[in-house]
Amino acid sequence: MRKTVVTLSLLGMMVLPVFGQDKEEDRVKTAGTVISEIMNLPDDIPQDVIDKADCVVVLPSVLKAAFVVGGSYGRGVMTCRSGRHFRGPWSAPTMMALEGASFGFQLGGQATDFVLLLMSPTSAANILKSKVKIGGDASAAAGPVGRNASAETDVTMRAQILSYSRARGLFAGVSLSGSTLRPDNDANKNLYGKDVSAEAIVFDKAVPPPPSAAKLLGTLNRKSPRNLSKEK
Repeated sequence: MRKTVVTLSLLGMMVLPVFGQDKEEDRVKTAGTVISEIMNLPDDIPQDVIDKADCVVVLPSVLKAAFVVGGSYGRGVMTCRSGRHFRGPWSAPTMMALEGASFGFQLGGQATDFVLLLMSPTSAANILKSKVKIGGDASAAAGPVGRNASAETDVTMRAQILSYSRARGLFAGVSLSGSTLRPDNDANKNLYGKDVSAEAIVFDKAVPPPPSAAKLLGTLNRKSPRNLSKEK
């Protein structure tokens, strides 16, 4: 009997990491679908804006209910232009968590996809290291929408983070000020099968992109292959 219990316990220990990896793989795949659909909207993220972004965060299917009970959070992925100066191709994804009930009431009860663009190397580097308060530690604004919109407006040029939402087919800029964004290194461990930090993934290319990231990275590399921001 004791041998049976030990065997079942060992099997459970083996299954849990696999389940965690599958869950994160699904999240990465869904993020790829979200960004692909958004980039094909008639009024999507302006080309001038995406070309100046250092990182893109995608948080798919966030529900209002998740922010009502006990300070839960939305989970998603972030990919950055690789290298210390954010000038290379889009990196392998690092898992992220968005926290704070203050924006939950904007969701209206339905599933909402969020996309955040990190528009300065400073804000991108800070978020890779630790938790950052949107609108506090990093200035934020609702992102402009429409292919003819420009990143040269006063609000857009001042913001370190531009945020968008998509719900019920509608895509628009949205304020996420007051919430926090942080690396989810436990989820990174689940995804990659070892301890690896967000910084190591982006700056050091410590892990190759998983197959689940093919759509996410393929879409971004086609849409915006080079960082055209003047800030280095």
